Amino acid sequence: MAQTTATAGAAPPHDAPRKRRMPHALVMMLLIIIAAAALTYLVPSGAYERTKAGQVVPGTFRTIPKDLGGALVRPRKSTDSLAYAASPVSIVTSIPAGMVRAAPLIVMILFIGGMFGVLEESGALTAGIDRLVTATGGNVQVVVPALMVVIACGSTFLGLISEYLVLIPMMVLLAQRLGYNALFGVAIVTVAAKIGYLTSVTNPLALVVAQPLLGIPVFSGAGFRLALFVLFLPLGIWYLLRRAPAMRTGDVIADHGETTPLAARQVALLVALLAAVAVMVVGVQKLDWGNPELASMFVTLALVLAVVGGMDSRVASQAFLKGMQSMLLAGVLVGLAAAVEIVLRESLVLDSIIAGLASSVEGKPPAVVGQLMMGIQLVIDVLIPSTSGKAAITMPILGPIGQLAGVSGHVTVQAFLFGNGLMNTVTPTSGMLLAYLAAGRVSYGDWLRFVAPLVGILLVLCSAALYVVAATGP
Repeated sequence: MAQTTATAGAAPPHDAPRKRRMPHALVMMLLIIIAAAALTYLVPSGAYERTKAGQVVPGTFRTIPKDLGGALVRPRKSTDSLAYAASPVSIVTSIPAGMVRAAPLIVMILFIGGMFGVLEESGALTAGIDRLVTATGGNVQVVVPALMVVIACGSTFLGLISEYLVLIPMMVLLAQRLGYNALFGVAIVTVAAKIGYLTSVTNPLALVVAQPLLGIPVFSGAGFRLALFVLFLPLGIWYLLRRAPAMRTGDVIADHGETTPLAARQVALLVALLAAVAVMVVGVQKLDWGNPELASMFVTLALVLAVVGGMDSRVASQAFLKGMQSMLLAGVLVGLAAAVEIVLRESLVLDSIIAGLASSVEGKPPAVVGQLMMGIQLVIDVLIPSTSGKAAITMPILGPIGQLAGVSGHVTVQAFLFGNGLMNTVTPTSGMLLAYLAAGRVSYGDWLRFVAPLVGILLVLCSAALYVVAATGP
């Protein structure tokens, strides 16, 4: 990484201010795992009963005796009658366990990098982006809103999020061509995708799980969520464009006067890429594809790109491996994020935290129940970033509490969507967020400083929206 100094090799003066930096992403995740382990000593252990589908049975929480020192000598597995706090050994073993649990996603991330490496080696993507910049005159007021609308629609209507990881390198390259830094490129995808998830008009990953658990027809209330989408997305676009001057690095790289058409091979490569995106969307929505199927698709796409691009096998192989290497940090961070939940689950404190938070809602006035539920979801999202997993655990618990407090299931669902969408935009335990940042080579600290004001504004708007839902219904 190049650095600019007044004199090469010169040491900075002693009184020069030092820029405070956040720890490296790996160090930060290790510290979070250690903090989770510390919680296993402070929080009582307990568990809910669960159905065969893994859903919590409300009203079944019970505390479980805990041995705080028994696991220090040798690792021991918690049982239904006795729990063990995390040991130094279990902290270490949670890391490979997290990697194994997240293996399908990690493999997909690595193969996305490999595919992108082949595409980058072909030169087609760079040429295509240059043509896009040329066609729009490098006008971010045109390019950015158009891209963000498409990305946000994919998230809010189809539930696309991990699939957008493949777009990060492309948007970073586009940002460079437009004269902006990598943070700008990452923000184009992340802000749009997160706002899409925050509103979740017909997001199947969130609504198909959450609404039936409360006896609500799937996708009901879509009109109200669509109104929020129409309000929140322009706000996100405005915020990014307003912050754009601070991310400016130079002039537009592409030559606006360039009119040379793309080569036939380059056109074929870009068509293959667009066709793969269409196949991916159909596979996820209609064929129930998961991460293994998507990983296979990206490997196949890399082979197709190499053949269509007429690349030498050795060159294509090296490009694929180089691309995988660029995604290695993203894959490791996803595994470390999964380790946090493993530490809490193995010591049986995760259910205790959820039960304690849920009890804070009981007996409160209807006007504040929705706000408290959103706050609970904000906290739980740090521990369980998975949208569907969090719905399966929290909806059966908060639903009956909300009904006793006099609020509808729609309020509970809306609080879940808001808490999930807001916190997943900033939480360091979200493996996918960290993967986005690692793929774009953007530090978590830079991202947090950029997005925190926007999240604050959205939090206020979401709070107001909950009052509207509670008062009028969707």
